[in-house]
Amino acid sequence: MASSSNSSLAMVTSRRRNHYDVFITFRGEDTRNNFTDFLFDALKIKGILAFRDDTNLEIGEFIGPELLRAIEGSQVFIAIFSRNYASSTWCLKELEKICECVHVSGKHVLPVFYDVDPSEVRKQSGIYGEAFTKHEQTFQQNAQMVSRWREALKQVGSIAGWDLRDK
Repeated sequence: MASSSNSSLAMVTSRRRNHYDVFITFRGEDTRNNFTDFLFDALKIKGILAFRDDTNLEIGEFIGPELLRAIEGSQVFIAIFSRNYASSTWCLKELEKICECVHVSGKHVLPVFYDVDPSEVRKQSGIYGEAFTKHEQTFQQNAQMVSRWREALKQVGSIAGWDLRDK
């Protein structure tokens, strides 16, 4: 009896670990120790379960597949666009997956423009344009991937969100 209840608990824990209320995509070096930490704390206080890469990933687990499962299992997405967001291939891969989930399931993504102009994100100009120039050089053999990243930024950057410049 004990072994069946332990296996049932393990199944529930495993299932719940891949289901979150919110998945937040953000560039850690820009926002982890300020805005994003405050946002995670506020969500937790409200009882909202948010995936957090520094606490929800188990030691020894491959980061990529677990992040993708967390995105698929989330109900709402928050994209925090900051100055260095577009320079991160991980952030862009997350955003591409988020757009795929939004398209397939009708889930919602809420953009936050943290110290970056929303039109820079949408049009990939300024610092975002510079990041994409580098991506196009680095990934010459996979131009379709870079194109998908551009489209994801354009889609989410076109959604009305919170503009937190100079605040």
